[in-house]
Amino acid sequence: MTVAVKPTKVRPMKFELAVIPVSDVARAKEFYANLSWRFDAEFTNGSDFHIVQFTPPGSGASVIFGKNVTPTKPGSAQGLYLVVSDIEAARKELLARGIKVSEVFHGSEDVHTGTDEPYLFGSVRVSGPDPQRRSYQSFASFSDPDGNGWVLQEVTNRLPGRVEGDTTFASVSDLAATLRRAAAAHGEHEKLTGEHDVNWPDWYAEYIVNEQAGKPLPK
Repeated sequence: MTVAVKPTKVRPMKFELAVIPVSDVARAKEFYANLSWRFDAEFTNGSDFHIVQFTPPGSGASVIFGKNVTPTKPGSAQGLYLVVSDIEAARKELLARGIKVSEVFHGSEDVHTGTDEPYLFGSVRVSGPDPQRRSYQSFASFSDPDGNGWVLQEVTNRLPGRVEGDTTFASVSDLAATLRRAAAAHGEHEKLTGEHDVNWPDWYAEYIVNEQAGKPLPK
């Protein structure tokens, strides 16, 4: 006998906070403020409790750190990923703020053992962005004063089903970068058709929305 199970609606569970362990709250606060992350809140009872919250630009989730908010060792948070639309531009912005950032790198044919610091797709870092500039494949890394490790990951085209909700942009530069990609792709589209596309605004709109949602891009 087979019992049919009626599908139920999944209640939204939005990832909100990541706790990072630090040894000096004031020093960490200065570091993350220098990243130009949004300062959200700070609470303290003046003695044994202190908490600070920051949010990266365009992020729906925030980070908190402080005194007596986590039992983990300062610097033990590793592999904290920050998605950017242009890895080289993002690295230059951090360098301009005095942040020590690694060179842009990509993986070596899915090799997961080696002497390099591990990251999501392997443990061998090859200098420079991914030669084909594939989405998800170019990285750079930096650490906060305690050694908590952050990784920049370039994502320009989401895998299917990865994004829900409205199309949004974290900054003017992110929107501009998306428009440039749409313009380049549309130029190739017009080459194939051999004529000017009078409906180019619709084509651009479809490209931009689909790129963020991980849906097939217009041809």
